[in-house]
Amino acid sequence: MSYPEHLAYPEPRYLGDEGEVNASFRSAETPPDISSPGGATHYLATHDSTGGEFGLYKAELGPRSAGARTHFHRAMSESFYILSGELELYDGEKWVTGRTGDFLYVPVGGLHAFKNTTDEPMSMLMLFSPGAPREEYFERVAEVSQRGAEELKRFRIRHDSYFVEDFEPRGE
Repeated sequence: MSYPEHLAYPEPRYLGDEGEVNASFRSAETPPDISSPGGATHYLATHDSTGGEFGLYKAELGPRSAGARTHFHRAMSESFYILSGELELYDGEKWVTGRTGDFLYVPVGGLHAFKNTTDEPMSMLMLFSPGAPREEYFERVAEVSQRGAEELKRFRIRHDSYFVEDFEPRGE
């Protein structure tokens, strides 16, 4: 089978002749970077560690965890891969139940949301591409949400997270 020319590999970015020793290993025993009663987040590959190529995070959500309401990103895509348990995923049109091994890709601008509606914990990988410095978002969103809707909206926008609820007209 031949592939179209437009599917060519990107231009080389490493121009050395012999390769480098530059890989990084993270043990499965590494404790989460963030823990809360509702779950935990492991920073597997951050903006800094990948030079902005991608961000990869393992998220663990406890039973009945709210997750994230409907939103989109202007600068990055987001992907979800279910490692264990079940997760309700909104694909911009309908809610689907993601189970172990299921995958959802959300292109830039795509509406999406997720929540754990079961009585069991779940875990997933979340991939952002290109990589963005998401760590501050994960670490501070709960705190900033206590400061009021306008400050939370500014914080979300600064982190390329445009929540539908922030742009809906409010009732009188």
